[in-house]
Amino acid sequence: MSWTDTLGPLSAASQRDLMQLRMMALPKGTILFRPGDRPDGFLVVLSGRVEVFLTGPSGREILLYAVGPGQSCVQTTLGLMGGEDYSGEAIVAAEARAVTIPAALFARLMDHEPGFRAFILRAFGRRMADVTRLLERVAFGRVEARLAAALLDLARDDVVAATQAELAARIGSAREVVSRRLEGFQRQGWVETDRGQVRLTDPGALRGLAAVPL
Repeated sequence: MSWTDTLGPLSAASQRDLMQLRMMALPKGTILFRPGDRPDGFLVVLSGRVEVFLTGPSGREILLYAVGPGQSCVQTTLGLMGGEDYSGEAIVAAEARAVTIPAALFARLMDHEPGFRAFILRAFGRRMADVTRLLERVAFGRVEARLAAALLDLARDDVVAATQAELAARIGSAREVVSRRLEGFQRQGWVETDRGQVRLTDPGALRGLAAVPL
């Protein structure tokens, strides 16, 4: 199975053009774009994970969304289709493999390949739904519930390897708020904290808290 199969039904000519593109290995920590950059191509993530952050005037960050295999970057789609510069920053969070479809080829595929156009619009719609849910959680959700959900999502063998600043960016809060909530979780016996990591000692309690409706 070729990586191009995920992009919808394509003509033989478009398949050939795409197969000539170079596959890139992206180490963890690679910055793919920053605010003010102009998109020059559409990134197709084949493996790994890319995270897109927004940074406010105060320097506070929020994780807007993550891009994995088969997912799209809404900021890139907006840039290529609407001429918008990037407003966020994209960082490779887990070593990735990816292919960049140049802007000219992207435009040609959108114009002449209905299957590709449908793939892009579906992916764009799903991503916008994700962003809307994020806004709902940040605007209306309790910080404790958002933090519990983030800890459960990030945990590997009940250990979360993340700083308080990284957790704050993920849930759209401040590091000081996360620190206080983690102290509260620790008093409840739900977690144990150490420098740069959190151990989940009662995942069931965290799942119950994360499930509390907005």
